[in-house]
Amino acid sequence: MKSDSEPYQQIFFLLQATQDSTVGSDLLVGIFGFLVILIFLGLSALFSSSENAFFSLSPGHLVELNDENTPASMVALDLINEPNRKTGTRRLLATILLMNNLINIFIVIFSSWLFERVFHFSSLDLGIILLSAEIISFLFQVVLITFLLVLIGEIIPKIYATQNNLKIVRLMSRPLKVCYTIFKPVVLSLAASSSIFDKYLKNRQHSISMEEISQAIDIADGNKEIEEKHILKGLINFGNTSVKQIMKPRTEVNCIDITTDSQELLDIIIDWSYSRIPVYEETFDQVRGILYIKDLLPHIHKKTNFKWRDLIRPTMFVPEHKKIDDLLQEFQDKRVHMAIVVDEYGGTSGIVTMEDILEEVFGEIKDEFDEEDLSYSKLDNNTYIFEGKTALHDISKILELAPDYFEKVKGDADTLGGLLMEIQEKIPRKGEKIIFDNITFTVESADSRRIKRVKLSIARTLLEADEK
Repeated sequence: MKSDSEPYQQIFFLLQATQDSTVGSDLLVGIFGFLVILIFLGLSALFSSSENAFFSLSPGHLVELNDENTPASMVALDLINEPNRKTGTRRLLATILLMNNLINIFIVIFSSWLFERVFHFSSLDLGIILLSAEIISFLFQVVLITFLLVLIGEIIPKIYATQNNLKIVRLMSRPLKVCYTIFKPVVLSLAASSSIFDKYLKNRQHSISMEEISQAIDIADGNKEIEEKHILKGLINFGNTSVKQIMKPRTEVNCIDITTDSQELLDIIIDWSYSRIPVYEETFDQVRGILYIKDLLPHIHKKTNFKWRDLIRPTMFVPEHKKIDDLLQEFQDKRVHMAIVVDEYGGTSGIVTMEDILEEVFGEIKDEFDEEDLSYSKLDNNTYIFEGKTALHDISKILELAPDYFEKVKGDADTLGGLLMEIQEKIPRKGEKIIFDNITFTVESADSRRIKRVKLSIARTLLEADEK
């Protein structure tokens, strides 16, 4: 005969078995889910590292990949260069970011589901505050998953990729190619949208003129030394200055005829104290080369004639309108310090040296052989005396005028004398006054060929306007 408690015992055992089965199932799900999270964290790390690896490649690395000529290296180069470098890198970055974000989103969603399925948190009383089960679960998931994503999915792989970029590039080039092919419509739309955004930002950018930067230097620091301001302004205008503006004109160049006797040559170079001298044949328009004085040192004590013409080095010819930043680079590449300036007809206009270029930025550079030679004198705050050969851009610097102040009237002139000839359309006579804007020019000395000295009087209102 069955007891009355037997049915209840059977129900109890059945519930116990069901509960044990559920616990075992949750454990298997937890183990499987943890492995899935680890796998996707690894994928996140690979895609994060590929971003640093691809975009830290130097030109040398690209040459190395091209020389390898392996399938992985060729795929990597295609990702970077197809259809061109700019578009290719933009699409590559879009692919990497898309895959990384998809993986991270999956990790967050899957881990949230897994924690809800496997772990069952209860409320926790800390005395000061009562944490509910939902809050504990949320904090546990957010803190743990965020920590793992940042540490394993971002920081560690990017540090590793910086030191082993080629290894990561070879490893991830083909997977990235597959991902790009699968998600091509999305990638192309992302790359196109970023291109549109770049164009929008470019159109919104304010174009700052050199004059505005120069004015900003004037007002940025009233205590800054004048020499420092001149250096900054020289650097700003460096790329806009032509060789013609800084060269020494042919009328002031000391040069040697190729027919000169060797003993006479030694006397000349001792008297001139130059380190390099142009050598011409018949006229200065036919320059044959540059004579370096150091090449004459082995022959300086010879009392008989020697073949000094064999010591002439080839010269470098540059056009008048070449920019001095390009000339400086050419001087550095060819390791020379002097060039002959020629006009559009092939005639010699003058010479330009490395020192002329540096003086444009740092101001006058004098050595032990230079004599004190003032090209102007200041009579008072409004009156100056300039030589006719003074360059217009030097006058603008001295008077603190805008670099293009004389632009509308100077024509092809680069000197003060040339400016007055352009304005008058003739050579002004001594004592003649010429007025331009708020400046009065008075010719102090001139002959039938050129203007030698000019007095310049500038109105006080102009000075005040420039200071403002």
